[in-house]
Amino acid sequence: MKSRSSSVAHRTPPVRLACLLALGMLIGVAGCSSKSAAPQVAAADTPKNVTMTAAQRQHIRLLTLAPASFHRTVDTTGVVDFDNDQATSVLAPFSGPVARLLVAPGDKVRQGQPLALVDSPDFSAAIGSYRKALITARNARRLADADKDLLQHEGVSRREAEQAQIDAASAEADRDAALQALVALDVDAATIKAIQAGRTVTQVQGVIRAPIAGTVVDKLITPGQLLQAGSTPCFTVADLSKVWVMAQLSAAELAGIRVGDPAQVDAGTPGEEWPGTVDNIAAVVNPDTRAIAARIVVRNPDHMLRKQMYVRVRIQSRQAGEGLRIPASALLRDDENLPFVYLLQHDGSFARRHVTTGTRSGDGYLISEGLRAGDRIVVDGGIFVQFMQNQ
Repeated sequence: MKSRSSSVAHRTPPVRLACLLALGMLIGVAGCSSKSAAPQVAAADTPKNVTMTAAQRQHIRLLTLAPASFHRTVDTTGVVDFDNDQATSVLAPFSGPVARLLVAPGDKVRQGQPLALVDSPDFSAAIGSYRKALITARNARRLADADKDLLQHEGVSRREAEQAQIDAASAEADRDAALQALVALDVDAATIKAIQAGRTVTQVQGVIRAPIAGTVVDKLITPGQLLQAGSTPCFTVADLSKVWVMAQLSAAELAGIRVGDPAQVDAGTPGEEWPGTVDNIAAVVNPDTRAIAARIVVRNPDHMLRKQMYVRVRIQSRQAGEGLRIPASALLRDDENLPFVYLLQHDGSFARRHVTTGTRSGDGYLISEGLRAGDRIVVDGGIFVQFMQNQ
């Protein structure tokens, strides 16, 4: 019995078999031609070297690369903050309602200047305690001096005279403690002198004073607000003549930065930069950004730099290094934004050479891969060479 396949082949007409064989050969030829065409397309996409005439070469400038000493430059961003060594939050030294505000945000104040008045029972109680302690100490000292005189004339016993001295010393200690309580409450010297002279203090109000000289940058209370001693923040006073800039560094950038390195801060004002110095480098990494904060101290005499302002920062490392450095003008980018330079070839033409850039150094970049000492590259006129290559 014949197989099914042989019977099918037997029934297939000769013309149909010829067509099938021809179609198979065409498919094979198409497959082979598509494989060989791919390198030709890729080769067509590769930029050809640029050959220039002597006149055209007058438009470019070459540089022969050689190892050179450099100081690494780090460009990053930062945020302006107060100099926290010269800024303080003013807490209410006593309880009571706010009677009157004496300053507004932006006002410059001197150390000890009144900022607000408070109708404080603590203030009144402290004045009353000092007045009582002052009178008690005076009377106790008068009795002690009298007993000392009587002892010389045998008018009192020695024990009574010594007890009188002890009582006077105790009363004077209470007086001094009451005085220190007034000083802690920032009672002015004129009020203290009036109490010591026995004069009546007509207006008994607590005064919140500036602990340092500077600018009132924040007001946190309003008239009538009830303050709690030692816990209610009232004002923020800061010396704005010097600020901190918190710059963000990556682990790679941190390797060349040290405390004491100079820096330049740019807030976007045309033609104006502020010099500063790296003062501190954080010991921990920010868990959100994975960056390390470098604190830069910047003089701010005109108060142009303000808290929370975003700025650009350039830090110049004092630590010298050595490597290949090319000017920024030599660096170009292709359609995929990859950096390259034009390299002079042995036949006099110019070819693209992709490079790997490192950190910025002044007005140039360090090259970690792609070039070597002795190479000659185009440092001026690269755009002209690129134009010719694209023709």
